Amino acid sequence: MFKTANFAGDFWGGTAAMLVAMPSAIAFGVTIYATMGESYGAYGAIAGILGVAVIGITASLAGGTHRLISAPSAPAAAVLSAFALNYTNLDFGPDLIIVMLMVVALLAGIFQVLFGAVGLGRLIKYMPFPVVSGYLSGVGLYIVASQTPKFLGIPQGVHFWKSLQYPALWQWQSITVGLITIGTMLYADRLFRIIPAVIIALSVGVVAYFTLGMIDPALLQPNNPFVIGELGSNAGSSDFIHSLMRHFQEMLHLSWHDFYLLFFPALTLAALLSIDTLKTCIVLDSMTHSFHNSNRELIAQGSSNILTALVGGMPGSGMMGATMVNLTSGATTRLSGLIEGITAIIAFAILGSFVAWIPVAALAGILIVVGFRMIDRHSFKLLRTRQTALDFFIIVAVAISALTISLIAAAGVGLLLAILLYIIQQIGASVVYRHQDGTDARSKIVRSKEENAILREKGDEFSIYELHGSLFFGTANQLYTMLREDLQSKKYIIIDMKRVQTVDLTAAHILLQIKDILHDKEGYLLLCRLPHKLPTGEDVESYFNHVGLLKHLSPIKVFDDLDDAIEWTEDKIIGETIAEDSAELPLELGEFDLFKGRKTDTIDEIRSLVECRSYKKGEVIYNQGEGNGEIFLIRRGLVRIMLPYPERKSVHLSTVGKNNFFGEFSFLEGVPHYTNSIAGADTDVYCITRESFDLFSEHHKKASFHFMLSLAAVLAERLRLTRSELGEEYDV
Repeated sequence: MFKTANFAGDFWGGTAAMLVAMPSAIAFGVTIYATMGESYGAYGAIAGILGVAVIGITASLAGGTHRLISAPSAPAAAVLSAFALNYTNLDFGPDLIIVMLMVVALLAGIFQVLFGAVGLGRLIKYMPFPVVSGYLSGVGLYIVASQTPKFLGIPQGVHFWKSLQYPALWQWQSITVGLITIGTMLYADRLFRIIPAVIIALSVGVVAYFTLGMIDPALLQPNNPFVIGELGSNAGSSDFIHSLMRHFQEMLHLSWHDFYLLFFPALTLAALLSIDTLKTCIVLDSMTHSFHNSNRELIAQGSSNILTALVGGMPGSGMMGATMVNLTSGATTRLSGLIEGITAIIAFAILGSFVAWIPVAALAGILIVVGFRMIDRHSFKLLRTRQTALDFFIIVAVAISALTISLIAAAGVGLLLAILLYIIQQIGASVVYRHQDGTDARSKIVRSKEENAILREKGDEFSIYELHGSLFFGTANQLYTMLREDLQSKKYIIIDMKRVQTVDLTAAHILLQIKDILHDKEGYLLLCRLPHKLPTGEDVESYFNHVGLLKHLSPIKVFDDLDDAIEWTEDKIIGETIAEDSAELPLELGEFDLFKGRKTDTIDEIRSLVECRSYKKGEVIYNQGEGNGEIFLIRRGLVRIMLPYPERKSVHLSTVGKNNFFGEFSFLEGVPHYTNSIAGADTDVYCITRESFDLFSEHHKKASFHFMLSLAAVLAERLRLTRSELGEEYDV
């Protein structure tokens, strides 16, 4: 189960981690249980120590993350101390509150196991950063506020604001010990790099306390208000197990209504502990270049918290500080966590009697530093720019909600504001990636001079909109507003949706309105490159069909490619100008632009070269590598020129139509074709092979010269148009 190749590193890492986790766990436990009375502080200290031992051992045995150290943590202290204080104020008895704390911890562990079992581990770690930051800052502020009265030596039951209002109640002994402990916590890392700061701070605080005892002998009296004291006021320090069994019996008498009251605090605790653990795991991954299993880690953490609750210990999570000490001490496996738990038991057995003399002010000083370090001070930098200022206010709102209402309310406030911020950002960003007027756009089809002239004159009848991002209720009206002017003057609107990430019903309804407006002027809405698999797994075309956007005979056309949509629109515009019947008649040789101005005798001489061929729509004219030098003149129809690739879809280079030619490079070089050609419609062509042309040129030099000259002129014109299109595309 455990690898022992690096036993020394795991041993020293686990031991050092225990020394860091133990004082904090004692402080957290005292924070929770002291709310029920000063005499219960020692009970809390034992609960914290048990938490270190049981969580460390169980999480490691259950398959937790390598090098991760788990122990009672600040989020658990914040939630459970607030819970205990609330029910203390409601006059619940201490024994009942302890039972309720055990049940909350037990339910939280069960929730964590369920989180891992259903795969929520992957989701919890993706909670928005401002929400997590606000949570941690709120917890940190709560810890500072709850420890301030103890730091000042205020009697039990006086809260933060009241403790500041009555300086007469402040005890100089507590303040002195607390300040010395805080100062040690802040500067110990700089002076003693080997020993953890929390160990040094606690030791210095204890020494300071006993030094003050020489001035004030009352400090050396057992169970005085300045120290944790022995377990319980009535039972003494030897009856922890008996108390635990009594609490088990009381747990059995809880009603379903009682469990219902504990449900939401337990859910809050489970969420916070899970987030805290996974946040630590992510940091650990980045430092060790490893990958943790979030769901397995939650199951391990939940199992350890269940067992901790059953033995009366304090629940916990993965601890950042102890984990970093474990890592830097040389640990490499989860064996270090097991050693941490075992050494905690040994340390408690040896130092158990010492716990009663730990100064409360020293623990308060340690926790105040921990609380301040949990506050995300870097978040104030978010105020520097307008774009991040809203993130800062989300952090503040979550922290204030955590302090004034509850952590559950803080979660709801944070998530609601994060969603609202996302929507605002989406609305603020333009959904239109690029807009082109039809006069600036051309399909890949090679047009005749007459057709190009028509498109130059009437190209303003259509527009192209390339969209990106989320097309939903927040941006759909933005699209409609941007289209409004074109809807008054254009007959054809092409919308390219290749970069669209999400679509909702509002967006579909807006597209339906656009389609109806175009239909009234006998126009069309053309949709192209509809995503067949959005990040949500949704097929946009299927969705549009489902909501009734793509009805039969509807003035909406769907195309797989943007060029196909532009080509269809151009054909529509040209077809409205040129008579359709004449467009379908095959051209004779002399009608080609290539031969215009040539004498009848020359045409007759060239006619002897050509071979008439016909192809059905979809039929392959030639494939790459076929032929040995031949050129095709299109009498009627369309031909698509494709560049094939072995492992992916062929690239559409161009479409050539009536009165054009293709295969010219093979003809000029006398080599096989380097592209594929497919009939895009029923097509008639004239074919001239290079072999027959060479024979012809031996006897008709002048005619062959004029043929090559005309061919070169057309190719030069095509090159000029290509250069112009590239210039518009890349602004050169």
